[in-house]
Amino acid sequence: MERRKLGKTGLEVSFMGIGGIPLQRFDENNTVEILSEAIKQGINFIDSARGYTKSEELIGKALKKVGRDNFVIATKAQSRDYEGMIKEMDISLKNFQTDYIDLYQCHFVCNETDLNKILSENGALKALLEYRDKGLIKHIGITSHNMKTAVMGIESGKFETVQFPFNFIESDGKTVFKKAKENNMGTIAMKPLGGGAITNRGLSFKYLSNEENLDCIIPGVDNAEQLKSNMTDFLNCYGDGKFTDSERDIIEKEKNLLGVDFCRRCDYCQPCSKNIPISVIFTAKAYYERYDLKDWALGKYKACKANITDCIDCGKCEKRCPYNLPIRQMLRQTHELLAR
Repeated sequence: MERRKLGKTGLEVSFMGIGGIPLQRFDENNTVEILSEAIKQGINFIDSARGYTKSEELIGKALKKVGRDNFVIATKAQSRDYEGMIKEMDISLKNFQTDYIDLYQCHFVCNETDLNKILSENGALKALLEYRDKGLIKHIGITSHNMKTAVMGIESGKFETVQFPFNFIESDGKTVFKKAKENNMGTIAMKPLGGGAITNRGLSFKYLSNEENLDCIIPGVDNAEQLKSNMTDFLNCYGDGKFTDSERDIIEKEKNLLGVDFCRRCDYCQPCSKNIPISVIFTAKAYYERYDLKDWALGKYKACKANITDCIDCGKCEKRCPYNLPIRQMLRQTHELLAR
């Protein structure tokens, strides 16, 4: 696996890393298998977050068995103030069972107000700088789903890396990463497969691997077999970046099929007070409509213990969604399609 320098951090990271969101759904043995396979494949970058429930803890336990020194660890927290970020970093260090974290990021910075709080006199950046001075974290980054906010974070000069959604459907990352490279920052693409919605992984990897301003991608991984499959698709499509007419047609078809209002399965919309499994429901809809697995989708939806009929219309899920999806409307549409 090719390694690229992560901007001014000087860290050498595998172009393909591991996104830690899915790990929280499984156990320690599964995480050990994934990290063991990652070592075999030359993958050394793993990204998690305080918000991913037990993801950090599972990674920490696995690292005890496969070796901390084999990985560059990145994680992130949504605290905007000094005391809150101190607390989050302490928990992360404990979860990972390590003396230091390579990259700690201000997570999900949505707007200028968020950024200003982080950069304020008693903001989260103050805590990050103190822990960096102590050697408890090595580098400081920012993540965002908003192009304007990400660019403002870059232009502040306070961060060493930026993490932003990027794939052949969501192309704002081109602007963000170009600006980042002009400032010698490391660049990390989240959602390289659209949260699993993009079906042609090989072409997505090909598109991303030839982006000159991109250092690392972090597809989420459920198990070791999926990691090996990702690597196979990546290696089969890695090349000079030239797309054939048939490959362009496939990409355009996928773009038209997905549009922009599709669930990336990040689960930032959770928790739902009525325990509606939003991303699971939207996954069932996708399998019904796109992959012609109608019986499977109907069974998956029927197995959900809660759906839109239980919704109290509070709208909290929509406020949390980084893509501003009309979740309640989408849930109603899905119910009409699958409630049989």
